[in-house]
Amino acid sequence: MKLRIGFGVDVHQLVSDRKLFLGGVEIASDLGALGHSDADVLLHAICDAMLGALNLRDIGFHFSDQDPKYKNIDSKILLKDSYELIKEKGFRINNIDATIIAEKPKLNPHIPAMQAVIGEILEADIDEISIKATTHEKVDSFGKREAIKAYAVCLLIAE
Repeated sequence: MKLRIGFGVDVHQLVSDRKLFLGGVEIASDLGALGHSDADVLLHAICDAMLGALNLRDIGFHFSDQDPKYKNIDSKILLKDSYELIKEKGFRINNIDATIIAEKPKLNPHIPAMQAVIGEILEADIDEISIKATTHEKVDSFGKREAIKAYAVCLLIAE
């Protein structure tokens, strides 16, 4: 059995004039993530974890923020396209473990919807997609709601 593990992280500034998307789900919030795409930090971290597991560089290499075709793109498309690269190499998702760092809003009620969206795109069962949320206890830019961050680890298994 051939296994590969990858790690991903993403950070975006929070601003008042953007929507907040996490795990492919729009979350009601007075602040949203600023970025070239829809700035979904969770999906970006998962993309990087998958790509990193197979030494395929990172999300910015494949979907440059300098390319106008990715302006305001739905990150679910980036996740699907990243997964296609994984499948081309003969791998599938074994499991994902991710953590979102955000002071507000409370994310736990939204986790099942995020798992469902991600699981469908990655052809994975919901129990293979672990998502956790934590605050930064009002410390630094994350605790002061100036930024949002996500970490992800992905274990791939050869088909």
